[in-house]
Amino acid sequence: MLHLTFRQLSVFEAVARHLNYTRAAEELHLTQPAVSMQIKQLEESLGLAIFEQLGKRIHLTAAGGEVLAYARAITQQLDELEDVLNRIKGLSGGRLRISVATTANYFIPTLLGTFSRRYPDITVSLDVTNRETLLRQLSENTVDLVVMGQPPAEADVEAQTFMDNPLVVVAPPGHPLAREKKIPLAQLQEETFLVREPGSGTRIAMERFFSERGMKLKTGMEVGSNEAIKQSVQAGLGLGLLSRDTVEQELSLKRLVILDVAEFPIMRHWYVVHRKGKRLSAVAEALKQVTLKEAQALLHTQSRKTPRHQNRK
Repeated sequence: MLHLTFRQLSVFEAVARHLNYTRAAEELHLTQPAVSMQIKQLEESLGLAIFEQLGKRIHLTAAGGEVLAYARAITQQLDELEDVLNRIKGLSGGRLRISVATTANYFIPTLLGTFSRRYPDITVSLDVTNRETLLRQLSENTVDLVVMGQPPAEADVEAQTFMDNPLVVVAPPGHPLAREKKIPLAQLQEETFLVREPGSGTRIAMERFFSERGMKLKTGMEVGSNEAIKQSVQAGLGLGLLSRDTVEQELSLKRLVILDVAEFPIMRHWYVVHRKGKRLSAVAEALKQVTLKEAQALLHTQSRKTPRHQNRK
């Protein structure tokens, strides 16, 4: 019979996820020697190596891959047990793990603030990350809920839309097109665009939109964040295509304007997403319902005050 502890499996899962003892130790608030000791004891109990060192990096062995799958299944079972007990106790406690796309971070604090005021005893863990990581977290079932743009059709998830996510073309107030009305779409081919990194939901939507119309835009820099794109557009380095939710402050301060381009905005949507068939905890279900039923109303005054086109007069 195997003599394992849940603590050993938890430490192992963290190391396997990071493939790095130091990062795992930081996450678990342990020393690196303590993490190494837990892994050593686990390997002794199993009678097999679960990691191997190749150069400066560690990798899972075949046995380690099997242990990881079972460790995650055991963790999920214990989480479900905790969720069942929380349902019995009601929404007076519990924890919630939510991950959101970087663009959603412009409005998600308002939504979570409302939720936390209603359920002050709930501990919320929030991760703001890119689309690739969100999809991996869903695949590995390491989060309760995800807020993102539309997930790929092949993803094994349940996704429900809760709010529009219009993509707009932004420019500095002094740009020659800032005063124009109904700018022909073809005219954008004469402009340089600053774009997000490959794999970004915004970039995917942008490339699909123009490809369907037989157009190809000139792209300048690839920029890794919405904030960097906004700063670069303000500096006159090119135009940007961004979610409207990301530019509310810059519009109100007249640092950016939305160009009045034909066929714009590109209308996308925000989705609340979780693994298909996942049994949501009481707290996850509560946040999901707040998101689906109240998000648009809660965020209306914050996100929809600015007129559709704010051109400088």
